Amino acid sequence: MSPLAKKLPIVTLDPVAAKLTALGLEYPASCLPELLEQATRDALSPTAFLELVLSTELERKDERRVTTMLKLSGLPPGKTLEDFDWSFQPRVDRRQIETLATCSYLREKTNVLFLGPPGVGKSHLATALGVKAIKNGFSVTHFVLDDLMHALRADAAVPPARLRAKRYFNSALLIIDEIGFRPLDRMEANLFFRLVSARYERGSILLTSNKHVRDWPAIFADDEILTTAILDRLLHHVQLVHIDGRSYRLRELGALLGPRPEERASSGLKPGGEPHA
Repeated sequence: MSPLAKKLPIVTLDPVAAKLTALGLEYPASCLPELLEQATRDALSPTAFLELVLSTELERKDERRVTTMLKLSGLPPGKTLEDFDWSFQPRVDRRQIETLATCSYLREKTNVLFLGPPGVGKSHLATALGVKAIKNGFSVTHFVLDDLMHALRADAAVPPARLRAKRYFNSALLIIDEIGFRPLDRMEANLFFRLVSARYERGSILLTSNKHVRDWPAIFADDEILTTAILDRLLHHVQLVHIDGRSYRLRELGALLGPRPEERASSGLKPGGEPHA
């Protein structure tokens, strides 16, 4: 080893990484060698390198925020706009959904109502818009109607002032799925009205229903006056999304069952699916 090599100082990144960690910049601290390598490779200026360090930390914090908010939201996993089969449901207004995905309706405290028969993708799109909302910095709470009613009944005696702390009251977006699969009794209908009234012009509600709004009195204890009061608040600021198409679940069921007997006969298939000799 040459005398010059012996005089070269040993550079260690540990003190720098320790300072980054102390400042809460844990992710840049963990990948500091890679960041320095990138800075050398791209000939970054000191200012550009500092921006790289800070951007790396902010991106990782946002990833952690999204992961945490998705868990807290109760949104079903694995349903995003990227996964939606637009070709199977061509009658969905894709431009309307993509406009909703910008979350402008949340800034305006507008509600969204998905209407259509079961299985056409209402729940998928509602969940996907919830995911978009979280990624855009909004708080989201998702309930299937039965689960929501269970929570509302449990809190029926809670004073209104204390209800403000409940996520179904204070989230920027409340998603209520599967309205119309069963009627609500009078107590439940009144609790639903209380919820809608409390959120009116304070936060957005996104609902999915297999019933047209003209049939909603049958959902809310056959009380037309109460139903009108609910709809008056829900529909004052609302975007309606109508989906009329084939059922995804029936498509999958049809694929499992295979062709019907008359289709087998017309196509020359045996019961087991093999062609007749």
